[in-house]
This record gives sequence, C-alpha cells and structure tokens, in this order.
Amino acid sequence: MNKELTILQADALALLKELIATPSFSKEEEKTAGVLARFFATRGIAATWVGNNIFALNKYYDESKPTILLNSHHDTVRPNPQYTKDPFQPLTEDGKLYGLGSNDAGGCLVSLIATFLYFYEQENLNYNIIVAATAEEEISGTGGIEYALTYLPQINCAIVGEPTQMQMAVAERGLMVLDCTSHGKAGHAARNEGENAIYKALKDMEWFRTFQFEKVSPLLGPSKMNVTVIETENKAHNVVPAVCRFVVDTRINELYSFEEVIDIIRSHVACEVKPRSTRLRSTSIALDHPLVKAGLSLGREYYGSPTTSDKALMPFPALKMGPGDSARSHTADEFISLDEINQGIELYIQLLNQVV
Repeated sequence: MNKELTILQADALALLKELIATPSFSKEEEKTAGVLARFFATRGIAATWVGNNIFALNKYYDESKPTILLNSHHDTVRPNPQYTKDPFQPLTEDGKLYGLGSNDAGGCLVSLIATFLYFYEQENLNYNIIVAATAEEEISGTGGIEYALTYLPQINCAIVGEPTQMQMAVAERGLMVLDCTSHGKAGHAARNEGENAIYKALKDMEWFRTFQFEKVSPLLGPSKMNVTVIETENKAHNVVPAVCRFVVDTRINELYSFEEVIDIIRSHVACEVKPRSTRLRSTSIALDHPLVKAGLSLGREYYGSPTTSDKALMPFPALKMGPGDSARSHTADEFISLDEINQGIELYIQLLNQVV
C-alpha cells in the first residue's frame, strides 16, 4: 500500500495545485468542474457533470448494496483583501501549500478523491462508494449538493470534507434567519399620537435577548438567538412609525427542530415571525454509527461544530471530517500543510477500510 499511497498523495497534491490556480467563486465553478472532469477522464473513470457538480461511482457499484458518499466542495469565497501572496498562485513553502481554497476545502476534496481512487477498482465491498465534488457550498446555494443529490442513487451515509484537523464533527448547529414585524399606528410625534411600533418591537427584542432554551446539548451547548438588524419605513423624524421590522439570527442545536423553535417563539412574542428558510437544519450522527466507531478506533475525537456545511442539506447521517484547520478558512494567505493532506488520505482510507 505504501507505493500506491505515495502515488495517490502526489496526484492529490497536483490536483489541488491546479484547482487553486483556477478561480472558482460560488456560482462560477465551471472551470474547476472541468478540471475535475478531466482528472477522472484521464483515469478512465466515468464522471457525471450536473450544474457545476461532478460525481463518480465506484467501478463495481451494486444497487443492492448500501452507499457511502464522499463529498466536499470546489467553490471558494473571494480572496481576503489582506492577501500578501497571489491567491491563485499555488505556492509551496516550508511544507505548506498556499492559495485560495487550499484549506477550505481543497485539501479535503482532493483527499477524498484520492480515497475514492484507492477503493475504485476493489470488488466485493460491503458498501458502494460515490465521490461528489459540489458547488455553491460557501453561499449555501441550491445549485450544489442539494441539486446533485437529485441525480445520485440512494445514499445511506456520508463523509463531508471540511477542515476539522481530521477530528470528527458529529453535530452541527442549524441556522435559521427570522424576519420579524411589529405593527403600531402612525401619528405625529409632537402630539404624541399613534402607537409606536419601535417600542412594541423593543419588548419582543428584549425577550429574544433574555430567553434561554431548556434543552442544552452536550455537543453544541444552548441554542442562541441574536437580533442583528432593525429598521422602519420612516424618513421623517416627526412621525411615529406604524411598522418596525427586525431580523433575528438563530443558531439551533440538534435537540430542537426548527418547527419547535418557531412555535416557542410565536408563543412568547407579539410580532409576526417568518423564517426566511428552514434548509440549513441542525444535524447529528449517532455515536454508534459505523463511521464514528471506526474513527474512534483510530484515535479520532468527536465534537459539535458551531459552523454549518453541506451536511445540513443531507437527509441521511453524515460525518464532517477533513484535513486542515477551520480557523484558517477565509483568512488571508490561506494554506494547508502537505503533511495534513498526506495524513488525511491515509486516515480516510484506514477509516473506510473498517467499514466497507
């Protein structure tokens, strides 16, 4: 395996350098999709291209078997203005590879692709393995994993590649943005007329500030709510506003459904409450799931992640795990170490060997 592993690691590094050199902002990932499609084609692997997503099935895919999805994204944010290096010039220096998307999540993606290649031609696996390089993760867009899943066979579980230092994120907070509207009655401020919608909103905002959800997760802690935007339609200083709108950012642990949270909120506030979206739900994978048990046997630790990923859009158990460090994501002069990639590939293979 050592020689094969060395080849896989070299190929992964070369692919990552090519991806870094190819701009792939969210919704503009056509060129990196092309890079990935060519990568599979040159190895004789049939890959499917839908939207800006690329996926491939193992050679001996058998629809009677359960399926594991290996997924990470190939879109990036725009480069931080404080970059001192060219974000699109892959630069290897002191054992580190610099470049936009190297850490989030290029290192994860190429490590998962290398893992897929390792298992691609193996027969008699207990699981099918599908690899998917998807788009729009950084903006939680509908053209990424959500769209790709409509073309994929049934998936039983997944490994989602995000930089976790190869530790296991078994739970994620959900994100739900609420648009709230308080209604009053317009009037002239000088005559103290009307019913001030701002004052009504303030009562509700104070509730959002002080309320504590009863269920506290051992992995993610309490669910949290923060008022982040407030506005009225008034332009004149002397008119009591009839309407006040405000936005609440909610971060929900895995012990609550979004529907439960909305019901709790509506039972306590007077304002109208409308969720913008309920797509990015809190998620968890059982600690006795085969993927988690395999990771534990390899000395990996588990934790709850405060950040969301494409895991939130998957209707099946998913383990978030990958090389790199989340603290480097979206920073200037982003990098991943070569050792992190090499060890990531090795650990992914060791983990799947115990399952498939």
